[in-house]
Amino acid sequence: METIIPEKAYFRIGEVSKILNVEPYVIRYWETEFKTVNPVRTKTAQRLYRKKDVQELLTIKNLLYAQRFTIDGAKKQLQKIRNNGDEAPFRNDEKQKIFLIKIKKELQQIREIIS
Repeated sequence: METIIPEKAYFRIGEVSKILNVEPYVIRYWETEFKTVNPVRTKTAQRLYRKKDVQELLTIKNLLYAQRFTIDGAKKQLQKIRNNGDEAPFRNDEKQKIFLIKIKKELQQIREIIS
């Protein structure tokens, strides 16, 4: 079952707790372990989580609870996920460049045949 995150700018810890179906202290602990979760603090020191924070927390929950990673294992897996996301566009750019070079050569051959 996919978790639906409401369309809001900010979420309080109680709302995030209900979305993730975990206690607020678990979220606060994950916040200390995973530096990618960084809620905004109000003047009264309340945590306000952005949608990207909630998505990151969902990923963390999945890694820890569903895939049974340890905290350290989950950190490494998140790093791999981020690295693969950064490298994928580079690989696609290289493939596109090679493909365009091949097309250019074929077009030049066609032009020579026509001339």
